[in-house]
Amino acid sequence: MSKRGLFSTITVAELQRDYGTHSLNRALGPWALTAIGIGGIIGTGIFVLTGLAAAQHAGPAIVISFIVAGLGCIFAGLCYAEFASMVPVAGSAYAYSYATLGELTAWFVGWNLVLEYLFACSTVAVGWSRYFIKLLDFINLDFWPAALATSPLASDGTHIIATGALFNLPAVLITAFVTFICYVGIRQAAWVNSTVVAIKVTIVIIVIVFGAFYVNAHYWHPFIPPNTGVSGEFGWSGILRASGIIFFSYIGFDAVSTAAQEARNPARDLPIGILGSLLICTLLYVAMSAVLTGLLPYPKLNDAAPVAVALQAHPALNWLTGWVILGALAGLTSVILVMMLAQARIFLSMAHHGLLPPLFAAIHPRYRTPHWATLITGVFAGLVAAIFPIGLLGELVSIGTLMAFVVVCAGVLRLRYTRPDLPRPFRVRAIWPVAILGIGMCSLMMYYLPVDTWIRLLVWTLIGLLIYARYGYRHSRLRASAPPPPPGAAAAALEERS
Repeated sequence: MSKRGLFSTITVAELQRDYGTHSLNRALGPWALTAIGIGGIIGTGIFVLTGLAAAQHAGPAIVISFIVAGLGCIFAGLCYAEFASMVPVAGSAYAYSYATLGELTAWFVGWNLVLEYLFACSTVAVGWSRYFIKLLDFINLDFWPAALATSPLASDGTHIIATGALFNLPAVLITAFVTFICYVGIRQAAWVNSTVVAIKVTIVIIVIVFGAFYVNAHYWHPFIPPNTGVSGEFGWSGILRASGIIFFSYIGFDAVSTAAQEARNPARDLPIGILGSLLICTLLYVAMSAVLTGLLPYPKLNDAAPVAVALQAHPALNWLTGWVILGALAGLTSVILVMMLAQARIFLSMAHHGLLPPLFAAIHPRYRTPHWATLITGVFAGLVAAIFPIGLLGELVSIGTLMAFVVVCAGVLRLRYTRPDLPRPFRVRAIWPVAILGIGMCSLMMYYLPVDTWIRLLVWTLIGLLIYARYGYRHSRLRASAPPPPPGAAAAALEERS
């Protein structure tokens, strides 16, 4: 065993070799990368969480919450862009941390990415389920039995309560369907993704334009509802809590960085893709949230399908409801797909470096996919989606992702002084204010999330540290000074012996 410590790093050359830099087609330009970012971002946030956050925390000031969350993401996105240009491989924040900040930090970031991707699959699946029920209602059909149409638990923003349901069957079914697709293998071409993005963005713009004619400005007063006396329930604390919750809406821009090895010019195109998708989606989110809170009093938006609810309240806009539901179902399905693909590959990367069992790095001999990692992701995502409410899941995903973004911002700042020799094709100007603002805004949004969400994060972190201590620390190939085999080789050999 090598004497390398917990914060030993892997070289960029090793990462490039491991991820197969020269095996991927560098075909993506700035517009394709921006489309990937928009495709990952527009989904649950705009179709689901907007109404819940407005009804429970911010009221019409949900507009301000989106601006706060968007600014935090832009600062973090700049730091992501610098990292992506320094370490142009497909491992996202996990790979960046391993190459620059060390193994323990990489494990921490990778473990929080599980919160981002795996639990995001569950969150989006719950939102998909709600829109599926709305589709049945729209065509005058009932889902039977009703006890299988929703989660057995619900959240009123403060407490978890029982609903009397058994489990959320539609969420389980869509998760199983997407798991099957990811298992047998799928490659979404850039033009297909661009088509899906065009459909989703078109629907959002149509809702904004036509809905604007029916906005009742009276519903915007008071714009910032007075605080109820409980932190996080309206007032400025409610705005900040809502920003932490709807921060989930912006998750997906980091998917751009996973395409680093397929970008024609990573140093130029990755920052354009990351920041361009964030700016476009922030504008759409602000406009959509303003229209929704103007179409219906914000307490009535307390639904997992708030866009459909708002449109159905206006007979003249009913013709849009079916299109919105179909667009939401298609968009949410693509988000689940992207998140599941990403999570399985994060598991594969961590197993490839010895931090998880080799089973997670197993490659299917026919489909050439990380099939065990995909199955494990799908099973856990389905179980979580079957039981838990979307508000609770959204908070958990947000706090895990915010924590990872804080580490990324701090890491970029630290490396300016500890590794000034590293080539930086994209260099953030005014790194001190950018990184500090990124850390500060993400930390502020985390601070205003509920205490029980922090407790869940602490428990999640302790579980992760226990797994690392019991397995990752002992089997790390970096600290064992053993070069990693080709991806999937160890797991394949293990399967052959069994």
